[in-house]
Amino acid sequence: MDKKIKNIPHEEIVTLRELVPCQEGQVVSRTLAQNNAVSVTLFSFAKGEEISTHRSEGDAFVTCLEGVGKITIDGEEYFLKEGQSIVMPAGHPHAVYGEEAFKMLLVVIF
Repeated sequence: MDKKIKNIPHEEIVTLRELVPCQEGQVVSRTLAQNNAVSVTLFSFAKGEEISTHRSEGDAFVTCLEGVGKITIDGEEYFLKEGQSIVMPAGHPHAVYGEEAFKMLLVVIF
């Protein structure tokens, strides 16, 4: 049977932030699911690393797993801390920056 969720153990308790190590000078990602309706990806950002301003065709739901990330939506900055979430609306310019080492779960609904 083809697994819909990949790159993560099944039938095992996991701590998501442990699945994406922070590596100096890098943004690290691990895709867990991707199809025409949804994309689920774990990210880690070393301090000072970023994904520059872009737009998405879907609503992007971000949850901070560790650290502090700066989320910019339509030019407005939001500082996301562990346990906090924000939605980056479809079609709006947004960016993500590691204010410090930062890990997040990204769910995009298309």
